Amino acid sequence: MEKKATSNETQLLTSKKDVSGCNEEEDCRENELLIRNPKSALRLVEDGNKVHPSQGDKEEAAPISNGYSGVQSSGPCNGMGGVEDAQCTAPAATTTTTTTTSATCRAEGQQQLMELEDRETWSKKIDFLLSVIGYAVDLGNVWRFPYICYQNGGGAFLIPYTIMAIFGGIPLFYMELALGQYHRNGCISIWRKICPIFKGIGFAICIIDLYVASYYNTIMAWAFYYLVSSFTTELPWTSCTNAWNTGNCTNYFSKDNVSWTLYSISPAEEFYTRQVLQVHRSNGLDDLGGISWQLTLCLLLIFTIVYFSIWKGVKTSGKVVWVTATFPYIILFILLVRGATLPGAWRGVLYYLKPDWQKLLATEVWVDAAAQIFFSLGPGFGVLLAYASYNKFHNNCYQDALVTSTVNCMTSFVSGFVIFTVLGYMAEMRNEDVSEVAKDTGPSLLFITYAEAIANMPASTFFAIIFFLMLLTLGLDSTFAGLEGVITGVLDEFPHVWSKRRELFVLGLIIICFLGSLATLTFGGAYVVKLFEEYATGPAVLTVVFLEAVAVAWFYGITQFCNDVKEMLGFAPGWYWRVCWVAISPIFLLFVTCSFLSNPPELRLFDYNYPYWTTVLGYCIGTSSVICIPIYMVYRLIVTPGTLKEVSSRLCCFYLTVRKEVISISIILQFF
Repeated sequence: MEKKATSNETQLLTSKKDVSGCNEEEDCRENELLIRNPKSALRLVEDGNKVHPSQGDKEEAAPISNGYSGVQSSGPCNGMGGVEDAQCTAPAATTTTTTTTSATCRAEGQQQLMELEDRETWSKKIDFLLSVIGYAVDLGNVWRFPYICYQNGGGAFLIPYTIMAIFGGIPLFYMELALGQYHRNGCISIWRKICPIFKGIGFAICIIDLYVASYYNTIMAWAFYYLVSSFTTELPWTSCTNAWNTGNCTNYFSKDNVSWTLYSISPAEEFYTRQVLQVHRSNGLDDLGGISWQLTLCLLLIFTIVYFSIWKGVKTSGKVVWVTATFPYIILFILLVRGATLPGAWRGVLYYLKPDWQKLLATEVWVDAAAQIFFSLGPGFGVLLAYASYNKFHNNCYQDALVTSTVNCMTSFVSGFVIFTVLGYMAEMRNEDVSEVAKDTGPSLLFITYAEAIANMPASTFFAIIFFLMLLTLGLDSTFAGLEGVITGVLDEFPHVWSKRRELFVLGLIIICFLGSLATLTFGGAYVVKLFEEYATGPAVLTVVFLEAVAVAWFYGITQFCNDVKEMLGFAPGWYWRVCWVAISPIFLLFVTCSFLSNPPELRLFDYNYPYWTTVLGYCIGTSSVICIPIYMVYRLIVTPGTLKEVSSRLCCFYLTVRKEVISISIILQFF
């Protein structure tokens, strides 16, 4: 292999002679590849984080268990991943090996081992589990799943939901946990060891996470505003005598005989739209109006809590989630019991679960099921990679994936009962059908419909406080996770700059997120939140995870990936997981992405219809993150020295990987 055949990131040391390829100190550091000691290969194991000699002196060293490949003949070829063969090896040239170069590279390898020994780990296994559960179970489980379920056939929707979870969501969830735990790196630097040309995926993930932080925390600011407003003897959204109320305000819970008309507006809706959001002071996205100082203070306090929860790393955030991840389940149980005792609760449950089997024939039902399970489990945001990278090497991430996925799905299902028992109660009080009461979607379902129901219960102040406190804890977990994905990614990519300055970097990141949220704090901020929620993250993260699945299964190689899992867990994934990773999960992602792009949602919020230019703006925002992937590919190809023949050699290596994976999958399918 010529010295200039590959870049710093993609160059491999495949034999003792190949040490000459690492002719500069920068090469070793950029590649992050360990040099094999001819006497014994070093293996880092997690039993006390000690370095032990590997099994004997072999001609080819096994992969180091921290994810840094040792000298192995089956490593990635020229940065393109896959299994290296003689056919895909670049033309060799005569090189001169010097003792100085060899010693320098060995020193770099020793330094990398020392850095891995110093890597932070979770204090307890339960800290990791609670963190992952807290990340996966968020506000969407409470408002999105119940609405999607009853909209798409009630109990019948559980069939496509379960199928999509088994063949799409859970395999991707498991894959990210395994990748992060084996390679022990964040979303950017991990691609050096998987397939360097796809490193742009890591940068795209970080941008997506910043977009999410810019609007997701604003929703928590709304919840915090409600929480503060709940500390009164009479909740402010129970009457129509407030300064923000209009003539259309109708309180049908009052003792007076009040009729509900077409123009009636509940006091809870007016409190949400006119007091909290103040959308009446904005004309839309082209005229957002001023900034709400109340919401700004709420958001500032939330970011302060976030900073002091994650600034020291998983050691501190792992303790915080003991409260933020468990408290919502206590409140859900209390609200479930209370909702079940309300008059008319059975009407809501019946509407929630009554199956409409004809809905299963509609394509959009399956698209909604796939999208719901994907966004609920949350692969593609770099969080699972980051959290798993702090695990001990032999941690059973397979069991973790099954447990956390099951808990997440069951939480969504139970949340439906919590919401629809209250909707049935509302329908009983209004003397309307449940379908009329359940028109609100998204945050409105929580801040209008559910808030109104709570306000008219006995002990309404108590239930309002615990409900909005639950929303805050649900959101905080996800915020911790999303920002940790960015923090781990950047710190692992630039350790020489930020590894000793984590607190400073986290502070800067929090400030950037706060400034990026200012547009969502305006009087028209709710319109911005809706735009970001639909376009900035949806299609972008689907595209990112699709490319991630393809890069791992087809470039890095499913065989290599399964060998990595076997090295960690002691057993290799079975044929079911292999087929899902190679074919079913990528098809699942491609199906959802194409369905979204072919039929983009028509946005409407309250009485505001989004103009066409906002759709174009939404796609531009979404593209701004995904564009990092092709840009980095082009950059990598430009800066990588080599002839056209050598580039073709790398493409040949990819072809060999694809051919081998197709053959292995064909054998499995023929066997069954």
